[in-house]
Amino acid sequence: MKKLDLTSWNRQHLFNHFNALADPYFAVTIPFNVSLAYKKSKANGASFFAIYLHDCMKAINEVENFKYRIVDDQVFEYDVIHASATLSRPDNTFGFSFIDFSENFNEFNTNILKEKQRINDSTELYPPVNGLNCIHCSALPWFSFTSQKEPFSGIKDSVPKLAFSKTYKENDSLLMNVGISVNHALIDGYHVGQFAELFQKNLNLP
Repeated sequence: MKKLDLTSWNRQHLFNHFNALADPYFAVTIPFNVSLAYKKSKANGASFFAIYLHDCMKAINEVENFKYRIVDDQVFEYDVIHASATLSRPDNTFGFSFIDFSENFNEFNTNILKEKQRINDSTELYPPVNGLNCIHCSALPWFSFTSQKEPFSGIKDSVPKLAFSKTYKENDSLLMNVGISVNHALIDGYHVGQFAELFQKNLNLP
């Protein structure tokens, strides 16, 4: 983790402006083509959720601004960003996970399964390991959506939040809408666009 020198940062004035706002967040919902990722999950007997979350996390870790976090009005860049996903239990409640990221899919999938087992064996909401070096994300496979709103605690937050919709067919493609909520003090539309392009590229890999 490294601290940014705000005085020489080319986004200094943007940061100061948005960081002073009571509501510095913006959100967009973007459709992604998950046809190949879904076929890959079926062919390999792998979880579709695990495959698209891994593709997502690879993209997150490639965009520098998605690795920035605000601590005491200073900006820090984390080396690696992990996934804090909501994972459901058989009784339809859920727990927050902390899934260590790995470039290797099998390792990442193992980390998901370990967190899934921990949550199923517990009634705790929060994971034993937590931090700012993650994204918060939820899968909402019961319905599709074209917009969504994240809960807000009232305390300023710089962790990006993503929500994955139910898939749906459009012509010959399988699509999934993804809601992305970010702090504008750190991330602009340009950076969301970078992430979206990389995520789609990863989803298209064989």
